Amino acid sequence: MRRACEWGDEDMARFVRWTALAGAALLVAGCSAGSSADGKSGASPGGDTASSASASDASGAVLPASLTSQKLAWGRCTGTTDSPAPGGDWQCATLKAPLDWSKPGGRTIGLALIRSKATGGNRIGSLLFNFGGPGGSGVSTMPGYSAIVPKLHERYDLVSWDPRGVGASEGIRCRSDQQIQAAETVDATPDDAAEETAYLKDAAAFGKGCEKAAGELLAHVSTTDTARDMDLMRQVLGDTKMHYFGISYGTELGGVYAHLFPSKVGRLILDAVVDPTADAVGNALNQTRGFQRALNDYLKSTGQDPKKGTRKIAALLKRIDAKPLKTSSGRELTQTLAVTGIVLPLYSEESWPTLTAALKSAENGDGSALLSLADGYNERDASGHYGTTTHSQRVISCLDDKQRPTAAETKKRLAEFEKVSPVFGDFLGWDTAGWCHDWPVAGEFDHPQVSAAGAAPILLVGNTGDPATPYEGARRMADALGKGVGVELTWKGEGHGAYGSGSDCVDSTVNSYLLDGTVPKDGKVCS
Repeated sequence: MRRACEWGDEDMARFVRWTALAGAALLVAGCSAGSSADGKSGASPGGDTASSASASDASGAVLPASLTSQKLAWGRCTGTTDSPAPGGDWQCATLKAPLDWSKPGGRTIGLALIRSKATGGNRIGSLLFNFGGPGGSGVSTMPGYSAIVPKLHERYDLVSWDPRGVGASEGIRCRSDQQIQAAETVDATPDDAAEETAYLKDAAAFGKGCEKAAGELLAHVSTTDTARDMDLMRQVLGDTKMHYFGISYGTELGGVYAHLFPSKVGRLILDAVVDPTADAVGNALNQTRGFQRALNDYLKSTGQDPKKGTRKIAALLKRIDAKPLKTSSGRELTQTLAVTGIVLPLYSEESWPTLTAALKSAENGDGSALLSLADGYNERDASGHYGTTTHSQRVISCLDDKQRPTAAETKKRLAEFEKVSPVFGDFLGWDTAGWCHDWPVAGEFDHPQVSAAGAAPILLVGNTGDPATPYEGARRMADALGKGVGVELTWKGEGHGAYGSGSDCVDSTVNSYLLDGTVPKDGKVCS
């Protein structure tokens, strides 16, 4: 369940306030406009397109014209989105990007893009979206999400993409459906030596499967690689500045982009902000706190005492660990699947009643409802086919994360995790040992570099009830970006993410920033 903040699929998204992380599509033709150099005002109706593409990337490496001047062949979207998508006409194309950014003239890979042109006048340019993960498909998500951003669509071309290693962009599948289902019987919170051996053996096998499936690509799917891809998109789309909307993991990606290309920052919104100062274990602890905080809020909403309610759920999980529950499908609900089923509805206050019903059924000995929720999180459909978001999520984050705790190191800290949350602590604590265990490729950093001195102001939105990216991350990102760059907006709400979640204050502040260049006062709070 690692990086639960980072998602991007239809089944998971139906439980999230901003809906519709669905389908699969692609993008529209033509050069898009950039904003003025200071990033504060919109372009003329015809657009202030970049007169010439930048010839080098942030490292100073000269990029070949075959990349910066490539013409995208827009056409009808194929795959799972053949019918018109809501909110605009969608077309698709493939962008060529270097497999290895240290060798920009070498082998290329294809990145799938989607776009719908601005629906009104006074067009500003392209607004690039990343919906999180890592591993979430922007190609699948963008058409559905466009219903959330109609005002932005009037003046921006809505653009998204499948990052490298995801979906239609050389997407990596590490296991077959049968192997995934078999692995669900492995206890992710081992209680003895035999279970610990099985857990680590399964983790190592997953990495080997990824290596076999991805080959050379496995070493080139980092957040830094994707940030460089973004700037190539900016150039090919014809924008002088990058206008960007990053959600969840997309906020980390946006921060890394700003660090690499501060002079190219236009208007960047980072919503549901990842703490850039935390390492792999720190992120796991942050999520443990965040999910327990959301669980407490859920329990309060049902009239329960959070401490008593938490103990009751922890006791239920302990019973399921000893004896998995039967379900109507014939499959068993294990403790690991039960925790996953509890996690999913915490992403949205609207889905809390679903959690109430599922927990009641489990207490009565029927695990069907929690299993259904876990299947939604794991992208399992009725036919037993699983999606690959978690595969891409793992290969990207394991390439990013240098920290690889051993089982012995993890066990020393389990008490700390369990103290924070008796429900999620053991699960997320063990995850730090298993997630990248015996991974075939070394990690790149302890935590991402996001300092962006000289960049235009970047708006960060934190939600006090966010389970997956606790709101403290917004302040830490603001400080890490640098004085005068990071501007924090806080929403006192529930669920993962704030924009489009029902707060007129949040939506109007974000819209004013993106449409008019109006930067709010740092520390503004929306209730």
